[in-house]
Amino acid sequence: MKTTSTRYRASHAAVRPAPRRGRVIASAVAYLVTFVILLPLLWITLLSFQTNENILSNPFSPADLGLANYRQALETLDLMVMYKNTLILAVFSVNIGLAVSYMAAFALTRMVFRGGRRGAQNTMKYYFLAGLAIPVYILLFPVYRLDIALGLFGTHAALILPYIAVSIPFNILLLTGFLREFPEEIEQAAVIDGVGLWSMAWRVVFPLMRPVVATLAILNVIYVWNEFPFAVTLINDPELTTISLGVSQFQGVYSVNYGAMMASAVLVLVPQLVIYAIFQRQVISGMTTGAVR
Repeated sequence: MKTTSTRYRASHAAVRPAPRRGRVIASAVAYLVTFVILLPLLWITLLSFQTNENILSNPFSPADLGLANYRQALETLDLMVMYKNTLILAVFSVNIGLAVSYMAAFALTRMVFRGGRRGAQNTMKYYFLAGLAIPVYILLFPVYRLDIALGLFGTHAALILPYIAVSIPFNILLLTGFLREFPEEIEQAAVIDGVGLWSMAWRVVFPLMRPVVATLAILNVIYVWNEFPFAVTLINDPELTTISLGVSQFQGVYSVNYGAMMASAVLVLVPQLVIYAIFQRQVISGMTTGAVR
């Protein structure tokens, strides 16, 4: 009996370090991935303090660092106008896009089409999700022609409408996944209390979707903040220049001011990092909601 107990303890002791070894490996992989993600940001920050000569000859050298690139970027770019234009685009496109996406997702998950056919709902769902497979560059020419035909070219609406359309597929993907996991008991109790369909959607269900809505809002704002193809194609007025267009002003036909471009890129990245740092809990919660039933 003692021999059996001793063998059990010995085998148990031999197996025990395995979870600790797994945690060490997982931590090492996490730190490695974090380093790989942060390396480009750190490199851009280092280049923003260097001269063009050092960037082209010895980009990793810490010598001759200065703030000349930031002074040039602030003198060349009207950052307040660019931030204002980008904020206008983000506020309208994100709010309208989320409202349209939520109503579509609610209809696809809660409502039954006439005749009780689920096939039509699935077809519409896959139709929306097919937008994820369409590259933005394929949409540039059709959107350009539509803006010209509607008289929207060179206005905020020329960018707001494409931003809304591009955001809808991903928004519906996350919202439908969340709504499928939403407790039906809450809606049943609301129906018993006499709540109508519109109030059910906006006063009962929507307030409980804060994590996924916050996640989508942040991701959509970051997309609008960094979007370049639509902006460079559909905007021709310097007064409507966005942040992403401002960075490209340091690239000429025959030369590129790398230092000022890196400095302006840092000025564009800092607000995004601050926003993500503030709302990172909502982002993580929204991305993991519904992952475990």
